[in-house]
Amino acid sequence: MSLQPRFLSHVLVLCVSTWIGTSNCSSKETDSTQKAGDASQSQPSWPQWRGVNQDGIAPEGTYPLRWTEKEGVNWSLQLSGTGGSTPVIAGDKAFFTLGAAGNNELVGVDLTSGKIAWQTSIGKDAGGKHRKGSGSNPSAVTDGESVFAYFRSGDLACVSSEGKLRWSKNLQTMFGSDTLWWDLGSSPTLMGDMVIVAVMQSGPSYLVAFDKLSGDIVWKVDRMLNAPEEAAQSYATPVAIPSKDWIAVMGADHLTVHHASDGRELGRVGGFNPDQEKYYRSISSPAVSGDIILCPYSRGSTVTAIRLSDVVAGKGRDSVIWHRDDLGSDVPTPAIVSDRAYFVGDSKTKKGVVWAVDIETGKTVWQTRLPKSRIGFSSSPIVANNHLFVTAENATTYVIGPLDASKPELAETNPLDDSQPFTVASPVPYQDGFLIRTRSSLYRIQ
Repeated sequence: MSLQPRFLSHVLVLCVSTWIGTSNCSSKETDSTQKAGDASQSQPSWPQWRGVNQDGIAPEGTYPLRWTEKEGVNWSLQLSGTGGSTPVIAGDKAFFTLGAAGNNELVGVDLTSGKIAWQTSIGKDAGGKHRKGSGSNPSAVTDGESVFAYFRSGDLACVSSEGKLRWSKNLQTMFGSDTLWWDLGSSPTLMGDMVIVAVMQSGPSYLVAFDKLSGDIVWKVDRMLNAPEEAAQSYATPVAIPSKDWIAVMGADHLTVHHASDGRELGRVGGFNPDQEKYYRSISSPAVSGDIILCPYSRGSTVTAIRLSDVVAGKGRDSVIWHRDDLGSDVPTPAIVSDRAYFVGDSKTKKGVVWAVDIETGKTVWQTRLPKSRIGFSSSPIVANNHLFVTAENATTYVIGPLDASKPELAETNPLDDSQPFTVASPVPYQDGFLIRTRSSLYRIQ
């Protein structure tokens, strides 16, 4: 273990309206005759993978701690195809992607009835290479008026909240073929009037921003960095930092910070792979609290905390606050709440180990282990009702807490029956309950 503590006071100030922007792809001006009540119906409560601030924190509420297939399930919906994307929510609708009948599909579900409201085809399904993957792994993102979906085929589309296709692009046709070894996982990110996509692979690698209204390119910047073989590839999602107008991107052995208005690189930190290991691709996304960004890496073997303002100031590796090589997660992205981050181990030696880590110092606050099993963890944890919710690949959700206890323990084990394994979508909070998307079904827990 290598640990270099440096104390840093920080304040997490993130604005929902900044995240989802002030415009949408149907109109840049809100109709003055629209009633405020109508507008509130489409307000996103979970607009993107990991939530409003990309931190895995549920809104305040009294969430259930216990359920089974027959107890606590409001409804379940059998899906017409498969995929791994986490649903996003605006108003009373959830949106997610899947592949069905050879097509990419974006689906809107009425959360009151549990029925499909609409299903829109967006290009041809490229399928999956990995047994856990699919052509529909990236999660959609919504501003409440429009939904933006991205697929392994390279198709990116803007669809109205009522299912009408507004524009579509194919990034691979425009900029070059997919060279990832496995299945695309990076979700699009909204920033103001733009939808931003990171393509990090053996080449070409780039960031590109499209205008939400027209689908026109606002900017595109190359991101070709010196990383060997598979280490050049990343499945992580960019993190928006709206208070600074920054975008942080992890992949190819580097963290880079970009100005959201034009994509230009403001600073970078390398050195994540000093021995030039060939297979250190990124899957887990970074997480931000205030001026600190946490970067899981090395296939779940390391976590590095970095001061963002120092990166932008050009300090490179001197931006590192602390580094640990005895914990981490390869696939699950940590939940991050105020001064603590929660990691779920998914490697052979750390599978099912859960850590709470002080963000400023890197010290372990507490550690516990979930029941031993051969089942893996690909879903990312969320924090709700003073508990940590961790869903395994067999759709069983473990509840740890209360989190303000001196050493939180396993509180509940909640199984769901599903005909297919490999649940990789994260739980989503909705009205004092959850949506849980398995490979072939969607459940509303309440």
